[in-house]
Amino acid sequence: MSDTLNPITPAGGSQSPSGTRRGSTPIVVAVLALVVAAVAIVLHFALPAGTGAADTRAKALDTRISALEAKAAGPQLKIGYLDTESAFAVFTDVVKDLRQKAQDKANEIVALQQQFSAGAITKQDYDTKNNQYQSELLQAQLTIDLGTIDKMIAAAAFFDIKPQLQQIRVNAQPLVDQMKNLVSTARVGVVNVQEFQSNYSALSSSFSQLDQLLTQAALVKVASATQKVALQNGFDLVLQKKNIVIYQNTARVTDITDLVKRELATYL
Repeated sequence: MSDTLNPITPAGGSQSPSGTRRGSTPIVVAVLALVVAAVAIVLHFALPAGTGAADTRAKALDTRISALEAKAAGPQLKIGYLDTESAFAVFTDVVKDLRQKAQDKANEIVALQQQFSAGAITKQDYDTKNNQYQSELLQAQLTIDLGTIDKMIAAAAFFDIKPQLQQIRVNAQPLVDQMKNLVSTARVGVVNVQEFQSNYSALSSSFSQLDQLLTQAALVKVASATQKVALQNGFDLVLQKKNIVIYQNTARVTDITDLVKRELATYL
């Protein structure tokens, strides 16, 4: 799979030259190189060896040409990249106990599927347990998001978006109550399977919307932390890493993920 990098330009950071100017740099440098070569040939044949004045003029000319080359090349961009998925681990770590409960429930579902595939339980028993485990897993995932929101609300670094987070928390309460009813129904035994599946799908969709809102709130702080790190370390451009980087020139592109994670850790 190919890697995709999406640009995140740090607010207040230095701006890179326009595409037109930068694109012309190789041509300018190439022309200067030809000039240098031509001058060298002329000096080699036209100036007598050992002439002090000629040597002085030649050195002065070399110095001026070197200065022009450096000016034409211009300063190189300092580029970094961020593994956003890894940075998000800072937020998930603050509720790792809740995440472990969800992982345990997911493992129970896998074990149940293996039992059914091996013929160890009947289809009816499988359906009953699967409905229960799936609803409990969805409830556990909801608990993770709510726990993360509560941590954000309590953190001073999220003061600027605290009202929005509080509103998300209030709007999520009906979902919490409906989720409890779904789990209770699954545990006592589903009577109307079609109704249960319909309720489960609706709650799953509502949870996805809540999870998206939480992700957007977290991204606000990931962007803020990235911009702060970029400015402090003199980066001109920060790219967002997705999937796997097949190749990178480590001398030109720097991974700033750990720096951003350390900054994010101070927010919670």
